[in-house]
Amino acid sequence: MTNTIRTQVGILGAGPAGLLLAHLLGKAGIDSVVIDARSREDIEGTVKAGIVESPAAEVLAESGVSDRIYREGMKHDGVEFHFDGQAHRFDFQELVGKSVYLYPQHEVLKDLIAARIRDGVTPLFEHTATSVEDAESDKPRIVGTTAAGEPFEIVADVVVGADGSGSIARIPVVGSQQGGYYREYPFAWYGVLVEAPPSAPELIYSRSDEGFVLISTRDQHIQRMYFQCDPLTDPTTVSDAEIWDKLQAGVEGTTLKQGPIFRKDVLRFRSFVAHELRKGRVFLMGDAAHTVPPTGAKGMNLAFSDVLWLNQALRSFFATGSEELMVAYPENALKRIWKAQHFSYWMTTMLHITPDATDFDKLRGLGELALLTESLHAQRYLAESYTGWDYGVDDWR
Repeated sequence: MTNTIRTQVGILGAGPAGLLLAHLLGKAGIDSVVIDARSREDIEGTVKAGIVESPAAEVLAESGVSDRIYREGMKHDGVEFHFDGQAHRFDFQELVGKSVYLYPQHEVLKDLIAARIRDGVTPLFEHTATSVEDAESDKPRIVGTTAAGEPFEIVADVVVGADGSGSIARIPVVGSQQGGYYREYPFAWYGVLVEAPPSAPELIYSRSDEGFVLISTRDQHIQRMYFQCDPLTDPTTVSDAEIWDKLQAGVEGTTLKQGPIFRKDVLRFRSFVAHELRKGRVFLMGDAAHTVPPTGAKGMNLAFSDVLWLNQALRSFFATGSEELMVAYPENALKRIWKAQHFSYWMTTMLHITPDATDFDKLRGLGELALLTESLHAQRYLAESYTGWDYGVDDWR
């Protein structure tokens, strides 16, 4: 026997995008069901980076999810770039009057899950979707199995794929799980988690002859740091001493506070935008629709933009029956998606050195960084893009 669940909106993925959409739809009285193959513990325990833009923080607090980001997040009013042996700070408040908040993604997820439970609509954890059927009908279906192997289907008016870079929902929308525009990068990040106090009050982005280094933080006791590496690097082959040498070499003038390294990994990344964001009554958003290199801190923030546009479209549809804004969703969402793709690509290529870089390439890159530090207009572009463009849609309030 297949357990059939009927709802207005079926949402694949209990990540930031799926949970926030469910929350905003609930505020408008629209029923939704969120499913995820992972357990609640797995979702809340997956440690990820967390630079939250000012507009995204506002959505979390003012929509009623939680204001914990303001109470417990670390407000950053600027960022440092290190290159050519010098440090340069960009003051976001002075340049554009905004800040960002260092608030790890798993903390955002804890807030969103708690809000769903508080509102009496707990996500269905450990429910694995195997397919999305009838995408172009007025009753698309999510088909899958529970952790116990029991079959289920969710029959909805609309299905939303917010199920990450391996999205099942991409198949009916673009024809495969890989269909999209993409760019691979010939480098990766070697990342470590360290038990130590912060080495700097704000993030440090560094470009040296050895490549890229990022000094970030999690809280007052745990730090996250990265250096550029080959994508095929085995994280177990690099000693702690080598790690500290590479990190310290990238931040000349700042003495890193060292401590026990308790996690090592290699983060490979690429730029990706799905060929389509909608097919019939099935929509893509978040990492199912696009991924960006982490250099520009745009991943979760960009997903929130998708959510707001789709929330507006679905509220209109269920209130009036009009599909006009649903049809317009891809065009509306893609404007910010491609802006974020450009910014992330720009930050990535400016701060990294490719394996085949010539002396000309390296010197040209230093010239680009010098221009950034000497031009007020360029600095304002950096600050505006990093802290977040206004979303342009207010239906969530």
